[in-house]
Amino acid sequence: MYKVAVITDEESSDGFKLTPVETTIANSPEEARAILIRMLNDDTIGIIVINDDFLKGIDERLQQRIDKLYRPILVPIPAKKTIDITEERRTYLASLIRRAIGFDIKLGE
Repeated sequence: MYKVAVITDEESSDGFKLTPVETTIANSPEEARAILIRMLNDDTIGIIVINDDFLKGIDERLQQRIDKLYRPILVPIPAKKTIDITEERRTYLASLIRRAIGFDIKLGE
């Protein structure tokens, strides 16, 4: 069975530490990139959950490598400070779904 691993910042790590997932704290996008590369090469990890802010530090070459992998699956999560309070929740959720599966889904009320 594959493990779930999380790459996040110090502020967001507490909730993940309550779960049985491998939680790694990164202090910068560069540090997160190094951790991500290590995790991509770990055959025991099936899913990598990563703070959305850290994805900004990923270059095109690494992104292409990630796009070609069937495992581990990379799941970005929004960083607390990147969620715009004024943004409509439905629109935000739709954008997460679109990014995850590649097409739009209309969310009902």
